[in-house]
Amino acid sequence: MEGSIAANLRAVRERIDEAARRAARKPEEVSLIAVSKTHEASLVREALFAGQRHFGENRVQEALFKYTALKEAFPDLVLHLIGTLQTNKVKEAVAFFDAIETLDRPRLAEALAREMDKRGRRPPSFIEVNTGEEPQKSGVLPKEADAFIAFCRDRLALPVIGLMCIPPAFEEPSLHFALLREIARRNGLSRLSMGMSADFEIAIGFGATEVRVGTAIFGPRGG
Repeated sequence: MEGSIAANLRAVRERIDEAARRAARKPEEVSLIAVSKTHEASLVREALFAGQRHFGENRVQEALFKYTALKEAFPDLVLHLIGTLQTNKVKEAVAFFDAIETLDRPRLAEALAREMDKRGRRPPSFIEVNTGEEPQKSGVLPKEADAFIAFCRDRLALPVIGLMCIPPAFEEPSLHFALLREIARRNGLSRLSMGMSADFEIAIGFGATEVRVGTAIFGPRGG
């Protein structure tokens, strides 16, 4: 019998496919990132057996604990860092993650550039934009995004492939998705990581190429 994680994944993929069709896009243009933060490795393994390969984690240490064995068992697993990255965790992040979605400040950019050069490993990176200009959130401010993108790409030669955002909880997300899309467009970036369980279908309509879905797959957060 199909387990609940597999059933949830199937339901989310069907919603992604339908949202893509409504937006006159191909469903394969949208990558589903299953957000497994705080959930047990056994649930991640269920998702892997159901065919899911892209996962998102917030914390470096939790990811190392949970995913070291899983990455050995499933070599095609792709792990995204979607939480704030502290500079003292850059070494582990570059070594272990396959994508870094929270590049948001010059000091972090410089630390990543040094570690990528040293290690010879260059995980593709997204610049996080604080589209709501919320003081408690990380992310470069929209008015500073163009300069920061140029700094990361031109001065540091970082492998920046796109932008990421988390809209404010109680604001219309489409306004933020449209803003992120416009910043990406004028900077020649084709990847947009935006949209979570409550709004990923809206994000797909605005061009999301990565959607980060946790609750709709794994249920409420674990302990």
